[in-house]
Amino acid sequence: MNDELQHLKNLGKTSAQWLHAVGIHSASDLRRLGAVGAYQAVRSRGFRASKVLLYAIEGALLDMHWNDLPQDRKQALNQQLAARSQSSASEK
Repeated sequence: MNDELQHLKNLGKTSAQWLHAVGIHSASDLRRLGAVGAYQAVRSRGFRASKVLLYAIEGALLDMHWNDLPQDRKQALNQQLAARSQSSASEK
């Protein structure tokens, strides 16, 4: 099977399966949702993904290894995630 997601940097079989399970099947789907949205979708589906998946998705979108993301970019992703999590919790 030719899986477009697995051709992106940082994304392997398991992360691609998780993304497929939440309706993300292509790089354009991933770009549309963004790293934080895609990560939240995976987590809300019950998969036990660590923050490395968040960084891996961002790295895939930027075509760079997740560990090479600047620390300030990782902090910005974490802040976006926290803000979205808080707004989701307040809507419930």
